[in-house]
Amino acid sequence: MPHYLDDAQREDVQHLQCTFTGRTEWPTWLLLAMVYGGWTALLPLSHALGVWPTTLLLIPLLVLWLSLQHELLHGHPTRFPWLNKLLGYAPFALWYPYTLYRDSHLIHHRDHDLTLPGLDPESRYLSDRHWQRSTRWHRGVLWLGKTVPGRVLVGAPLGLFGLARKELARLGRGDRQAWLMWLTHGLCSVLLMMLVARFSALSVLHYVFLVSVPAVGLAMLRSFYEHRPHPLPEQRTVINEAGRLWSLLFLNNNLHLVHHDLPGLPWYFIPRVYQRHRAQWLLRSGHFLVPGYGALLRRHGLAPIDSPRHPFA
Repeated sequence: MPHYLDDAQREDVQHLQCTFTGRTEWPTWLLLAMVYGGWTALLPLSHALGVWPTTLLLIPLLVLWLSLQHELLHGHPTRFPWLNKLLGYAPFALWYPYTLYRDSHLIHHRDHDLTLPGLDPESRYLSDRHWQRSTRWHRGVLWLGKTVPGRVLVGAPLGLFGLARKELARLGRGDRQAWLMWLTHGLCSVLLMMLVARFSALSVLHYVFLVSVPAVGLAMLRSFYEHRPHPLPEQRTVINEAGRLWSLLFLNNNLHLVHHDLPGLPWYFIPRVYQRHRAQWLLRSGHFLVPGYGALLRRHGLAPIDSPRHPFA
């Protein structure tokens, strides 16, 4: 338990972990069954529903799956990493192997390195040296990604391009772990696309570019402004008081400081712990508070939220 929690917070977390829900983690098991069952059912149902209604149902289902994968890599719903990996390995969203996401994301949880390019694998900033060396086109794309529409529209292609560049370099060096990971992920992805082609009304290309890519882009809305550069690490992580629909879709990870402070706390307990101790969390964050994703869209539909150039890296 983190040392900076007060006694009331500690007791609250310990009590929740000892409840039936905390011991069994049944909400996460239920969501896993719903996502697997929903995806499987939508394939044959797509012939009756039609291509576009099926697409509109699959996109949020994949966003929820990405949120579930995040929950799994943090040790839920079991204490066995191999079992959580097995539960989360299905490449419904195609692009990111589970193990790659798990390993890089756990590095991201070194809070003293948050936002620092080269140290935080999820940093959205460039160091001064890389900024000076970047082209005008590259800077323009980065500035675009600092708006909400830009983040949703170009965030996924940019992220996938960066992923491909890094992973191709690893494969080119003959990294055995990378080869094993990508061959396994590739085989699973091919099998998944065979199911799509065989049982659904969607083509493989439709699923790849009109289901998977938009789902990844929508998921990137959550990470659009969940961290900011700040001298104090604890004030780099946002609290976004999003509405119920967004909170469910992102499994309450919008209350991001609570998650970073208590990464082992399951998603369904995060709002309760936050609401009971809201004043303490806001004080700890330096009142780094966003009143929902609608507020972000209104304020930063056109205006960049900050600079892609890190102020002190």
